[in-house]
Amino acid sequence: MNKDIIKDINSWDKVNIARHKDRPNGKYYIEKIFSNFIELHGDRNFGDDKAIIGGIASINGINVTVIAITKGENTKENIERNFGMPNPEGYRKALRLMKQAEKFNRPVICFIDTPGAFCGIGAEERGQGQAIAQNLMEMSRLKTPIISIIIGEGGSGGALGLAVGDRILMLEHSIYSILSPEGFASILWKDGSKAKEASEVMKITAQDLKEFNIIDKIIREPRGGAHRHKIRMAIGIKKEILDLLKELENIDKDTLLEERYNKFRNMGNF
Repeated sequence: MNKDIIKDINSWDKVNIARHKDRPNGKYYIEKIFSNFIELHGDRNFGDDKAIIGGIASINGINVTVIAITKGENTKENIERNFGMPNPEGYRKALRLMKQAEKFNRPVICFIDTPGAFCGIGAEERGQGQAIAQNLMEMSRLKTPIISIIIGEGGSGGALGLAVGDRILMLEHSIYSILSPEGFASILWKDGSKAKEASEVMKITAQDLKEFNIIDKIIREPRGGAHRHKIRMAIGIKKEILDLLKELENIDKDTLLEERYNKFRNMGNF
């Protein structure tokens, strides 16, 4: 695949672009889109999960809470951030920051890029499933606007734990799925090498999910993918966030919660 020009792109091509080693991560977007970012650490229970970063920031003078599941920019950082696979303390940290945002009436902006929540023994022992479920429940009734943006991989419950938003957006070449194509192929055909075929069957692209009413909008990427022009991509995302903040600030909280409930209740009806 030519890395500069993409023609007749298929689902597997998009999987590879979403996983591209140079694709900008959540940390990058926080640095380029927001100002005065103050990172907050820990879940006040077990520890600090570096796969999820979050804190307080401002965007064009609007105070927000920003949370990102983020991969590393090199091997060392990827190991430190567990390749973007959060542990339960990461989801609990995210929820702590969301509840704080609700208390101080700050909108919540979530960036999602994960192959899935970490499935190690320690994560299970510390309540991985419960942590994600708690996020789903609490986000569904959080009394402040939530914007969720899938910037790369949106894998399984690991992504969903930050994706219960009033508006859900995907970058043009990102993916969002119940599990990886490799995992799907292993379960369905007992052959992980059929991941390419699985990606077509799964309907995991932004275009598929917009058609199925799972997401609200697709953010166009620079030609060749976000990694080809990172600054331009950050500018495009910033514009979308500002437009949505302006739209959501005019909705009273009761209506916001009702619309959020109906959104997920009716999701996928087509």
